[in-house]
Amino acid sequence: MNRRPLLSFTVCWVAGSAAGCLFSGRSLLFCLAGLLLLPVVWAVSGGIRWRTAGVLLTALIVAALYWEYSEVRNVSLLPKVLGHPVSEVNEAYVTAAGVIASPVERDGDRVDFVVKLSGIGQNQLESQAAADEAKVEMQTEVNTGAGAAKKTAAVVGTEAEVQARGERVAVQIKLQEESEIAEAALWQRGDRVVIEGELIQPQIARNFGGFDYRAYLLTQKIHWLLKGTGTASVKVNSQVSWEPSTILRWNDKARSVLGAEMSRLFQEPHAGYMKGLVIGIQKELDPETFRQFSQLGLTHILAISGMHVAVYVGVILVLLRRCRLTRETALTVTLLLVPVYVLLSGAGPSVIRAGIMSMIALLAARLGMLKDGLNILAASALMMLIWNPYLLLSVSFQLSFLVTAGLMVYTPLAAPLFRRLPGWLGSSLSVTIIAQLVSFPLTIYYFNQFSLLSVAANLLLVPFITFLVLPLGTLALLLGRVWNTGALLTAQLAEILNNITFAAVEWVNGITAGVMIWASPSILWICLYYCLLYGLLHMLKRRTEAMLVPQFMDDETRPLAELDRPEPRGNIRGRAGRNNVLNSAGAANSGRAALTFQAYPQSGLSRWSNSAAILCAVGLTLLLYKGYNAEVIRDGSGSISYLDIGQGDSSLITTPGGAHILVDGGGTVSFGNREEWRIRRSPFEVGAKTLLPLLKQRGIHRLDAVILTHGDQDHAGGLQAVLEGMPVSAMLFNGTLAATEPYTKLMKTALDAGVRMYPVQQGMTLVPDEATRLNFLWPEPRADRQTIPEEVEDQNHESVVFRLEMNGRSFLFTGDMDQAAEEAILQSAQQAGISPGRPVDVLKVAHHGSKTATSADWLAFWTPGAAVISAGVNNLYGHPNGGVLERLADANAGIYRTDQQGEIQLRVGKEGIIVRHKLTPAPD
Repeated sequence: MNRRPLLSFTVCWVAGSAAGCLFSGRSLLFCLAGLLLLPVVWAVSGGIRWRTAGVLLTALIVAALYWEYSEVRNVSLLPKVLGHPVSEVNEAYVTAAGVIASPVERDGDRVDFVVKLSGIGQNQLESQAAADEAKVEMQTEVNTGAGAAKKTAAVVGTEAEVQARGERVAVQIKLQEESEIAEAALWQRGDRVVIEGELIQPQIARNFGGFDYRAYLLTQKIHWLLKGTGTASVKVNSQVSWEPSTILRWNDKARSVLGAEMSRLFQEPHAGYMKGLVIGIQKELDPETFRQFSQLGLTHILAISGMHVAVYVGVILVLLRRCRLTRETALTVTLLLVPVYVLLSGAGPSVIRAGIMSMIALLAARLGMLKDGLNILAASALMMLIWNPYLLLSVSFQLSFLVTAGLMVYTPLAAPLFRRLPGWLGSSLSVTIIAQLVSFPLTIYYFNQFSLLSVAANLLLVPFITFLVLPLGTLALLLGRVWNTGALLTAQLAEILNNITFAAVEWVNGITAGVMIWASPSILWICLYYCLLYGLLHMLKRRTEAMLVPQFMDDETRPLAELDRPEPRGNIRGRAGRNNVLNSAGAANSGRAALTFQAYPQSGLSRWSNSAAILCAVGLTLLLYKGYNAEVIRDGSGSISYLDIGQGDSSLITTPGGAHILVDGGGTVSFGNREEWRIRRSPFEVGAKTLLPLLKQRGIHRLDAVILTHGDQDHAGGLQAVLEGMPVSAMLFNGTLAATEPYTKLMKTALDAGVRMYPVQQGMTLVPDEATRLNFLWPEPRADRQTIPEEVEDQNHESVVFRLEMNGRSFLFTGDMDQAAEEAILQSAQQAGISPGRPVDVLKVAHHGSKTATSADWLAFWTPGAAVISAGVNNLYGHPNGGVLERLADANAGIYRTDQQGEIQLRVGKEGIIVRHKLTPAPD
């Protein structure tokens, strides 16, 4: 560290920032005290000078304070300037003025961009005339470039002027007509706008471990969404004078022109793929292609990163030298062109990191100084974190810097292990394997899966794409305006290579046994992984180098032929030092070779290295085993999770024996056939965006059973993504078919995947383990259910109903059953001689709390201790029904609601049930 003070300073800065991010208050003080103790101990032990220790202590303290300072400033001013609490500002109708501060992007019928506000007013106006007057005032201020906006504040009945102070809001405009596409296409960064719409607070995570959209936007200093309807809600005045943002405006136009040229040259899905590969435009990438690449760990190819910058810099340097420019001039010109490429490629964290490193390296080469790669990397990280400390939370930033640092640190340790291979192959293997090993913890932390075949895929496909497809795509883009025929031929050749790539990726992904699902590990687990990996590689390197040392004793004579061989670095020392020791005449002494060797305790070193390597390998194996099996419950308890998946239904049962049973999968309900222009490239789908990530995040490697209560989309739709993304052993369904295309596709997917299908009916049981039993109460027995399933339109009445017994506790699952099914079940119980009063601990309320079920007789029979209602926030159906809530209250059942409390988890032990929920409902 004494040789790399900049690296030491940056490491301490990152540690201080991380402490400020993870802790607050007293916990932050304790964490900082522990961190500050490390440089002091290091200095006391003589490892570093006290002056260096003081610098490191300063870096830790300043970084933590800088993070806290950034947090204090990163708050929304809108409730204050509007004069209302957050609860009243949320979902308020406002008129906002500002400047577009991002590229304007359209996906189907939605247009997204960011606005930097200059003024905002709440439109709770008494008349349309007052609203029109407020809009005119706002428009006038925008057109004149004023920074503040006036509004009519009907809340207090007076006119007030408020200052939004440059706060950023994310704007979403839903287009109403296809003709509005052309109008929205004219909006650009730097335009002054007046927008009328609904102010919405971003959604927080509603499931344990779920994606927190509000926290994500917070890292971009955005606290509110502004949703407008149609282009009529946006009044635009184009930028007329030059401003610093004009450069970014030009860059947006250039990227748009390049993207359009790619679309002209390439057919889909090649156009979207090549846009991401060559110019970093990923919004048009085919979702299925991205999923295939992601599963193999190849998404770094689709994001502009260090590889792209290195190719770009190398090509420019070669071309400039071919043009007879001097070395110094070529380096200077390339240095000036790197920022141009960074901007044109989208300026993501990874490309900014690569660009800064390239510029520093080029400058160092120009000046002949600062050639240490780790110092260059540290300088880049420090510059970016001072510019924006929230980059520390960016997945792209973390992966980019960590993988780059890992390659610099770990590759020299691994290189001797591949010494017997040809140089090019050994180098490629070591770099590829180290990159995969270093990125592995972050990959499973954020994406919860890792393919064992990713090393082979990266080794074969990355060079293929980098040195063939990428140059061809770039060449086609450059030729497009000067030689159209050549550009089209080049594009066709690239498409042929793309087809080879897509086929290879799809074939490898077909080997599903290679995909492993991991729970998100802890920070401590990740740190231990890197330490053990370093220790293992270091010990193996020492052992390998020790084996290369020739075995000579003090009294042995080395053959003169050995003098021509290169000296193994750092292992062989002559008696007079590292250089050969010859006599004064420069010749060997007679009778004995001039070069003699000191005895090397090789056997002891080998034994020590072997033992240390074995310990590190065992520790790493145990750590990986613990991480892979993190979800195992070891105290004999089971669990039930009623997931919040919006207006739908999905529950996860984990038995004490470790079996996982998913009951329904939610689903995004669409109304009618949408016009083609409204269809989005990557629409929100509950299964793919919520359910499947949650299952993977919890480390569930396989679902032992999926119970599909019935075929309605809000229960069955999300299972399509589950079947495609996770092994499923068996599916239990109601024995009928729904006459819908998604349901037919779901059943075909299940059959193609080899999932065992079981139609269930009243009287059947399922026993996953000795502590768990499922008794199916509905649908009624019918002989044809066991032969050829028939299509049934009313799927609610046919919902699977079952009673779950676990550790002596009982839970009733009801799907979307109706009151007729309730009455039939009660009648069957009466005929069987079962009397009322058989309580269940928890009742899953049928049909999201609809009035069509949960009758008083039903509640009187089961007498539930608690009831869970799965319903979407502010759903269009008004669920749960007020009458149902009253009946539950009359039955003295505790009520839990996913629309108010998010995910509801029950830990079912032999001693009782422990309940926790993700959110705390707001007081009435």
